[in-house]
Amino acid sequence: MTSNISTGAVSFSDSKLMDAMDGLDEARDGGRSTLVSRNITVLGRRTSVRLEPEMWGALRDIAKRERCRIHDVCSLIQLRKNPNTSLTAAIRVFLMLYYRAATTEQGHVRAGHGDFNTMMTRAQATPDALHMRKRGRNGMNGGATHMSSIKPAQTPSFHSMQGL
Repeated sequence: MTSNISTGAVSFSDSKLMDAMDGLDEARDGGRSTLVSRNITVLGRRTSVRLEPEMWGALRDIAKRERCRIHDVCSLIQLRKNPNTSLTAAIRVFLMLYYRAATTEQGHVRAGHGDFNTMMTRAQATPDALHMRKRGRNGMNGGATHMSSIKPAQTPSFHSMQGL
């Protein structure tokens, strides 16, 4: 399903974002790991890497854009990463930095970013839900509640989230 976000005269399709939010719902509700293990060749050596399907998709998109193979991108990451960092963690950081470098202020405006209240409305969340505290064993307030512990009626529908 494709929905459109309109910010003044600009509107865009957010179906990829909605698919990503659907994936978050499935990961939260399934209670099982969504990691996918794949064999890649890094600097001439075969290794196995476990990443979320969305991360594999992002790697595939980057390799296509850069006209190379996923193996080549991962080899560059291996060359540049901190020796104390795992390849998997370095890949995740690389993906974030790659896309962050491509973002523009105009892109954020088109996506409707810049107002947390709007983001909460799109997530169907209330300020109270963000500040809920769970009760500890002794009945005292404990740490902040994870979204999965919010009662179903209060749980935001990630299918309807737009522009996060």
